[in-house]
Amino acid sequence: MPPTQESAPGPPPLILLDTNALLWIQQGHVRGRSLARRVGRLYVSPASLLELQFLLEAGRLRLRGGAIADLAEDPRWLLDDPPAAAWFLRAVEVTWTRDPFDRLLVAHAAYRGWQLATADGELLARLGSMAVEL
Repeated sequence: MPPTQESAPGPPPLILLDTNALLWIQQGHVRGRSLARRVGRLYVSPASLLELQFLLEAGRLRLRGGAIADLAEDPRWLLDDPPAAAWFLRAVEVTWTRDPFDRLLVAHAAYRGWQLATADGELLARLGSMAVEL
């Protein structure tokens, strides 16, 4: 008997990595391993790259094995480039956080209809099924 629609597996969900998830996969951290082994495409936001650059400049982060540009070209994920006007208008609607990078990441995932991989408790609570917990 052929599988029904309910039992047939669909394509894996598309996932946008938040900044911590990106770092954890890049550094081989235990919290990123399940995503690194995942079947399906992972995506990175330009907002995460900018956030990492801010952290580097502030002396709050040291990257192992490369620079921000290297992260953008890593084959484990794709750098997504949503249209800025639509993306930022979505970010205007995310009024429950004052963190500009959280706003941009949530808006990016919402604009694309993707899940956001995060360990941030507030994001997990606010996004529900749109989030993947790390």
